[in-house]
This record gives sequence, C-alpha cells and structure tokens, in this order.
Amino acid sequence: MRSPDNKQGRENWGSRLGFIMAASGFAIGLGNIWRFPYVAGENGGGAFLLIYIMIVIVIGIPLFLAEAGLGRKAQSAAIIGLRKLNGKGNPWVSIGWLGTITALLVTSYYLMIMGWLFAYFFKVGIGSFQGVTSDQAAVIYEDFISNPVAVIGYTIIPTLILGFIVAKGVKSGIEKFVKTVMPLFIVMLIILAVFSLSLPGSFEGVVWYLKPDFSQITASTVLAALGQAFFSIGIGMAAAFTYGSYLKPKKSNLAEDGVWVISLDTFIAFLSGLVIFPALFAFQMEPNSGPGLIFMTLPALIEQMPLGYLFGLFFFFLIIIGALTTGVGLIETLAANTAELLDIKRKTSVWIVISVTFILAIPSILSQGPWSHVQILGMDIFGFVDFFSGNILLTLAGLLLALYVVFQWEVRNFIDDINFGTSFIRLPEALKPIVTYVIPLVIAAIMISGLI
Repeated sequence: MRSPDNKQGRENWGSRLGFIMAASGFAIGLGNIWRFPYVAGENGGGAFLLIYIMIVIVIGIPLFLAEAGLGRKAQSAAIIGLRKLNGKGNPWVSIGWLGTITALLVTSYYLMIMGWLFAYFFKVGIGSFQGVTSDQAAVIYEDFISNPVAVIGYTIIPTLILGFIVAKGVKSGIEKFVKTVMPLFIVMLIILAVFSLSLPGSFEGVVWYLKPDFSQITASTVLAALGQAFFSIGIGMAAAFTYGSYLKPKKSNLAEDGVWVISLDTFIAFLSGLVIFPALFAFQMEPNSGPGLIFMTLPALIEQMPLGYLFGLFFFFLIIIGALTTGVGLIETLAANTAELLDIKRKTSVWIVISVTFILAIPSILSQGPWSHVQILGMDIFGFVDFFSGNILLTLAGLLLALYVVFQWEVRNFIDDINFGTSFIRLPEALKPIVTYVIPLVIAAIMISGLI
C-alpha cells in the first residue's frame, strides 16, 4: 500500500515543538473561543467551568494520550492503524471509523462557522456595526446566516485556505503554519483579556464566570462539560491518532508533550472566558445568548467599548486563526484516512476531502435559511449535527477508546507505552484504577443520565 505521504515515505514532525503546536492548535480553536463561552453561559458559568476542568484532568489527559499513543504505535491514520494493531475484521477498528465519521460531521458545519467568521471580520473592518444596538446586531446576524448565497461565498475562503495548507504536507504545510500563527494567537488573546478586564464593571463578569453555583449542576450540565472537553481537546475525532502517527516511535516524549497540549488547551478555554464575560457584564449584556454570542452580542458590544473597532478586528482575526488551526487537523485526519483507504496520493486525498466536506456543509448552511423549517428531534440540521457529533458521537468514541485501553491494550501496557521516551513526567501506577474503572464508568453514566 502506498504511504499517504507518497514516494518519499511517511512524514514525521520536524520537531517536538511542531507536534505540541499542531496538537494544541487543533485543540485550541472554535471549541474554546466560540463553543466554550456559549456552552458555559447556558450551563451556569462557574459551575460548568469547575466540572469542565475536573473532566479534563481525570478523563481528558489519559484519553488524549491513549489516542495519540495508538497513533504513535501504528504509524498510520486511525482506520488502517487500528487494523494494523488488531486485524482487519476486529470490532475495535470501529473506533477509527467512528472517529473519522465524527470528524467528517464536525467539519461539515465547522466550515460554515468559519465562513461566518470571515464575513464578520470583513463586516467589522468596513464598519457595518457602527451605531448598532443589540437588537439591530441580531437582525444583521439573522439576515446574513439566512442568506445561503452569501454564506456559501464566504465559506469558500477558509475551505480553500485549509486545502492549500494541508496539501503542502506535515512539515511544510501544517507544522510551518501552526508554528507561525500559534504564538501570535496566544499573545493576542492575552492582550484582549487584559483589555476586557480593564473595563469598568468587568469584575462582575469575573465573579459570575469563576464562582461556582452548584445548584446549576445537573446531569445535562455534566454531559455538556464532557462533550465540550471532547470537542475542545479533540478526543474521539481520530485527530490525536493522526497527529500521534507522525511522531517517531522511539524519539518522542508523548507523556510530557500531551500534558503541554492539554494544559495549553485548558488555559486558552479559561482565558477566552476572561475575554468575553467581563466585557459582557461591563455593558450589561446577557452571557447566555447561545451560538450567536459572538455574532450578535459582541458586535453591539464592540460598538460601545473604547477602541471597540480594534477590539473587534483583533477578536475576529484571533478566532479565525484558532478556527484554521483546528480545521487543519480535521482536514488532515480525513485526508490521511482517505489516502490510506483508497491508496492514493496525499494531495489527491486532500482535495477529495475538501470537496466532500464543502458539499456536506451546504445542508447546515441552508438550515439557517431556506431549510429552517426542517427539524430533526426539534433541532434544525446544524443544531442536530452539532448535538449528535458533539454530545453523542464524541462521548461514544471516548467510551470505546476507554474500553479499548482496558480490554485490548491493557492498562499496564498502556502506561508503559505512554511512558516510553519520557524523561520527567510519567504516568503513575496510581492511574491504573482510574483508567480501569473510573473513566469508563463515568463516561457511560454521564452519557446515559444525560440522555434520559
């Protein structure tokens, strides 16, 4: 079978920093800046944040290391990699298929959201929100997303950008891109957080964000936190598997690198709240306005705040960078699996994936306008795909991965494999009962209770 990186053989990351930046870039994206604030807003703020951090530490880190570790062992993308490790007809290969399908569904609406971001960056740049109120910003938002021609036009921009980056390869494309934009992303986010916290009245937003209200914690809150952790970190989308497969098996320090990746991801999610919530409270705006938070509330907000024009440009440019680094990981995951399954060259697989995901984005785009009447379980197409992929498939994939570690990989071998090559941070023996019992039972219980 031809390698997905064609005649030159399978690529590896050019440096340890390259893997950390790429994996962090995949995790740090719309999951942190777009999805985290509105999910937190809908689930009680500080209470949700506390549950989220606990889930990341207890469940997120081990599962990320497991998925990336399997990729490092297999030296292939998820589907072919699990076939290598377990045999072609083995049921555990379904984890690779499930992750790839989940990545496909997430990408299908992720492209649409990226189109929205590019549109709003241009709208802020030309002053479309000068003098608008929250109600007027909501009208602008609804008019835009309900216009499929405009949305499709803007969606083409990030789709082509992602295609060109991924088609260049792991080192020359993905690694070079993330090592350039990730430091810029972090610096810009810190600047915005400092600015937001400096606004009069912002402290009330900090209190709301950080003070836990345990009365807000329900089964659905915990399920939302679990789904958000998986969505943000990227567990269950086969991306960690794919990125891990580009690590050199005997010359990589996965345990330490994985902790860096998850720590950066959690820090960015936390910092994103410090950008948005203090600013919202400073101008008496609601923090729980759902998916339209950054498209309806923030445009009106930047009009009211000092230097709001610059804040808006910075903010939307920031989330465009974050969205692109995540999109690169999604497209790479799909392209790597496609290249191996169809035995085709990398560039060919990239443009096949780009074409298919763009076509699949159209139903979500239409569901905000001409197809808004189409409902699935009381949700429009976009809402259903987001819920099904983010809360169901990601959770199921995480559960299967946890069970794989226990029954197929075996926890002792898992700990030894992850610790191979590490010089400082090692998975402790005390983790064994957590991986064996706590993680699978918690995921299963949360998934069941949240769906009842």
